[in-house]
Amino acid sequence: MSYITLTPEPSLLTARAGGVTLGETRGAQRLQEGAYPPVLYVPRADIDMSRLTKTSRTTTCPHKGLCSYYSVQTPQGVLENAVWSYENPKAELAAIAGHLAFYPDKVSLA
Repeated sequence: MSYITLTPEPSLLTARAGGVTLGETRGAQRLQEGAYPPVLYVPRADIDMSRLTKTSRTTTCPHKGLCSYYSVQTPQGVLENAVWSYENPKAELAAIAGHLAFYPDKVSLA
C-alpha cells in the first residue's frame, strides 16, 4: 500500500455547496493515491449531516473497501452523489473512517 499515503491536513477548510456552508474543519486527512490528485477527507462531526442524504449508490475500491455516497440538499436543489465515504475502510486506511470526501465540481473545500 506504499502508493497510498495519508497525512493530517492542519489548514482550516470550509465546505460549501449551493451557497450553503456545510461545515469547517482543521481535522481533515489528505489521502494521496499514486498519481491521482490528493483527496481531503473531512470528519463527519464537522459537517452538517442534516443536509446530506445517503443514496443507494455504492462502489468498491480494492485498497479502501466499500464506498457509500451522499447527496447534498441546497436551496438550489439536490446535488446527487456529491459526497463519498468509506464507512468501514480496510485496516490500513482506518483513519478515514467517519470522514467524508467531496466531488470538487459539486462541493468546494478551501
